[in-house]
Amino acid sequence: MDDAERERDRLVSMVWNSYVPHALHSLVSLGIAELLANGAASVERLAEQSGTHAPSLYRLLRLAVSVGVVRLDGELFALTTAGELLCSGVPGSVRNMILRYGNAAERGSWGELNYSVRTGQDAVRHIFGEGFFELLSTHPEQAAIFNETMAEVSRGVVQAMRELDIAWHGRIADVGGGSGALLAGVLAANPQASGLLYDTESGLRDAEASLAAAGVRDRCKIVCGDFFESVPGGCDAYLLKHIVHDWDDERAGMVLKCCRESMTADARLYLIESVVPDDPTAFDAGMLVRDLTMLVNLAGRERTRSEFAQLLAGCGLQLMEVVPLASPGRPYSLLTAIPA
Repeated sequence: MDDAERERDRLVSMVWNSYVPHALHSLVSLGIAELLANGAASVERLAEQSGTHAPSLYRLLRLAVSVGVVRLDGELFALTTAGELLCSGVPGSVRNMILRYGNAAERGSWGELNYSVRTGQDAVRHIFGEGFFELLSTHPEQAAIFNETMAEVSRGVVQAMRELDIAWHGRIADVGGGSGALLAGVLAANPQASGLLYDTESGLRDAEASLAAAGVRDRCKIVCGDFFESVPGGCDAYLLKHIVHDWDDERAGMVLKCCRESMTADARLYLIESVVPDDPTAFDAGMLVRDLTMLVNLAGRERTRSEFAQLLAGCGLQLMEVVPLASPGRPYSLLTAIPA
C-alpha cells in the first residue's frame, strides 16, 4: 500500500467514525446504557424495556461492542468500563456531554458550518432566529443538560486547580458562574474565602441547591445581572470559566471591560479557557473542533496566548501567566491577569 492509499484509508475512516457519536447518543437517549447499568441483559429484554425494535437495537449494540462501550457476555450484552461513563451519577460521566452534542439542534448548527465560515456569524441564530442562550432559556430540558455538563467540567477544573496551590483570600467573584459548581469547589477548599456568584436569572436557577450541597451557601452571595452591562465590585478575584470563548472580540471585550471597571488596583482576573497553540505543529484536533463549535453556536472562538494578551490589553488588563491544568482539568488553562 502506497502513501496515497494509506491516506485515503485514513480519511475514509475519519468520515465513518464521525457517525459513532450519533450511536452513543442513541445508547444514552434511549436509556440503553442505564438499563445495562443494572446488569447484563439480552437484546430482547433491552428492547422490551426501552420500547425499541429488537433487530435494530441489536445492530446498534453490535456497533457499541466494536467501539468498546459494550461487551458480549455469551448471549447477553454488558457495559464495559467505558460504557459505564455513559450513565448518570458516575464520576467522570460523559452522559450529559453526549446528550448535549448529539441533539438535533447541535447537529443542525454544524450542518450550517458553511454559513458560519462564509459570514463569521453563528449558525444557531441563522437556523432558529435566536441565539444559543436564548434557546436554552425556552428549552428547560436542554438547559438542564447544558448546566450539568458545565458543572461536570467545573468539578474537574476545581480538582486540577487544587494542585496549583493558589491561596484564595477575600471575596471571589464567579462571573457567569451558573449553578456555582466552580465557586463552590473553590470555597470548599478555601474556608478563609467568601464568594459572589453572578449570572442571569436563568443561569442561577440551580445555584441555591448547588452551593447548599457543597456547604458554602453561608459564605456566598448570589447576585443576578448582565455581565455585558456591569459586574459587581468589591471583590479580590474575578473568575471567569468558559465565558470569553463564547463571544467574538467585541462582546468578550465588553465583559472584560466591565470586570476591569470593578477591579481595584490589587485585584486579579482569572480566566479558565482553552489556549490554542501558536505553533501549527502543536495543533490539537479536539481543541480546534471546539473552536468551530463556538463559531457555529455563538460566533465565539478559542484563542491563542497572544490573542488573549491582545484582547486583555485592549480592556486595560495585562496577561501575567498561563498555566495548563493537569487532568482532570485538561485541556484547559488558568490565565492570570492584573490591571495594566
